[in-house]
Amino acid sequence: MAQIDTVYEYLRQNYSENEPIFLSDISVPGVKDVSVRQQLKKLTEDGRLKRFDTGIYYLPKKSIFRSGSTLSVEEVIKKKYLMDGAGRCGYIGGMLFANQLGITTQVPMVYEVYTNKATTEYRETQLANLRVILKKPYVTIDEQNANTLQFLDLLKEIVDISELDGTELTDRLVGYMKKKRIGFDSLRKYLSYYPERIYKNMYEVGLLNGVST
Repeated sequence: MAQIDTVYEYLRQNYSENEPIFLSDISVPGVKDVSVRQQLKKLTEDGRLKRFDTGIYYLPKKSIFRSGSTLSVEEVIKKKYLMDGAGRCGYIGGMLFANQLGITTQVPMVYEVYTNKATTEYRETQLANLRVILKKPYVTIDEQNANTLQFLDLLKEIVDISELDGTELTDRLVGYMKKKRIGFDSLRKYLSYYPERIYKNMYEVGLLNGVST
C-alpha cells in the first residue's frame, strides 16, 4: 500500500468525518513524522482531507455543496481546550456564555475559554482568524464541577455584561441553576477561590440570600 493510502486509512480508522484532527496527535505505525506531514499535504491537495488551520485537519463529510462540508470552530475548541480525552477540562465563558444564557444580545467575535490546559492566567491565540482568549481557572475543572465554575465565572462579571436586571435577571439565573442542577451548596464550596466582588454581584442579582457567607 502506498504511504499516502496508509496514512489515509489510519485517519479513517481513528477519526470520524468532521472531527478535528491535530497533527500533534497523529502517530502512524511505520511512518515517520516528517512523512506523515508530507502525506497530509498530499491528501489535502487531492481532496480526501481538508485543512482547518495550521496543524488542524478533518475528513470532510459528503455534502450537496461542491466545496464539501466545513468544520466548525466550536468543535475545534471543544476538542482542543474543553476536553481531555473523555473528560471535561474546560468551558466557554465571558460574553459568549452570557449570550447563550440570554442575558445579553451582544455576539462577541472572540471566544473566552477557561481551561486546565492554559499555562498562564491569560493568553490570546487564534483559530482560523478567530480570536481565542485562554484563561486559567481558579479551580481545576472536571466533569462534576464544570457547570458550577462556569456559572461562578459569569457571576464574577455579570453586573458589567448583563442587559437584564431585577427579577427578570434573577429568574433567568435561578432557572439556569435548576436546569443544570447547580445548588447553592455547590456555589458556596468554591466561593472562597473567587475575588470578593463576586459577593456584591450575587447580592445585586438576588442570589446571595441563598448562600451563607
